[in-house]
Amino acid sequence: MYGAMTTTEVERPAPTPRGPTEARRRRVAGLGLLAALLLVAAAASLAVGARALSPAEVWHGLFAAPESDQRLTEIRLIVQTVRVPRTVLAVVAGIALGVAGALIQGYTRNPIADTGLLGVNSGASFAVVSGIAAFGFTSPFQYVWFGFAGAAVAGVVVFGLSSIGRGAGNPLTLALAGQGVTVFLAAMTTAVALTDKASLNALRFWNAGSLTGVGFDVIGPVSAFIAAGLLLALTTLPSVNLLNLGDDVARGLGVNIALTRTVGIVAITLLAGAATAACGPIAFLGLMVAHVARYLTGPDYRWLVPYAGLLGAVVLLVCDIVGRLVVRPGELDAGVVVSLLGAPFFAVLVWRGKFKSA
Repeated sequence: MYGAMTTTEVERPAPTPRGPTEARRRRVAGLGLLAALLLVAAAASLAVGARALSPAEVWHGLFAAPESDQRLTEIRLIVQTVRVPRTVLAVVAGIALGVAGALIQGYTRNPIADTGLLGVNSGASFAVVSGIAAFGFTSPFQYVWFGFAGAAVAGVVVFGLSSIGRGAGNPLTLALAGQGVTVFLAAMTTAVALTDKASLNALRFWNAGSLTGVGFDVIGPVSAFIAAGLLLALTTLPSVNLLNLGDDVARGLGVNIALTRTVGIVAITLLAGAATAACGPIAFLGLMVAHVARYLTGPDYRWLVPYAGLLGAVVLLVCDIVGRLVVRPGELDAGVVVSLLGAPFFAVLVWRGKFKSA
């Protein structure tokens, strides 16, 4: 009888773990929904503007051969030289800023951290203004490299300052170093801009966070840096999960904390620096989408980061479309619309934090 009981127990099928499987299916479905929303927003971005285009006109502008008809030629020029680069830049920059925003919150364990915490925005601004003042640059292709270099140097300086002294590697030390560098570079940027009229005019436009006037000569190289940043980010996601359990726990589980943080900061600098260099500082985007992604997926960064990237692209595209519509025939820059949305979002986060701690 004992043997029969053992056989029965062995043959009995094990219960299926439905919980994790269902959660995974929901997350995959969510990614599919976000991808569909991104396609819809991209299509709307191609159709909406100072001159509204029908779906047939957009299709013609994308794929039809050159014709002698002046109206159709104008449509092709509008779609191919203005709206396609603008849409691609919004997608690329939105993904980069969304992923960077999620990562910076994970590495600092600070729920209100943004990519500006590393001094990336201020470093790019100072480098752009300096390049224009010193060399008279007028094209985005000329000063985008200064912006990227300035963002990268600022990120390295902040990370280096936070890695020395008694508080080395502490998220609070990183935040304080970032704030100090940001304030210093903002003052230097103002000083340079006030002494050069061309730099001041360029800074006004660039600081607004605009997606206009940038061609594929800029988008192509910037996308290469963003792709490198995304690859680095994907390699660190399991370690970010462990870091959020605390440094001691992560170290006990075999995580090389110094190496992981270094790779993470490099990835964030590549992502945020390249996006900022291409379209100017766009505040609050990474902050917002990281929180929305966390609400949808939970704290697992293997899912949170892809969600944040897609959400960043969708939100930036939608804000750019809204900016084209609200003050027609003029436009509001996408960075302005994102800030109008992000400032109340940030205020609610701070209020909820104070309310919970009270």
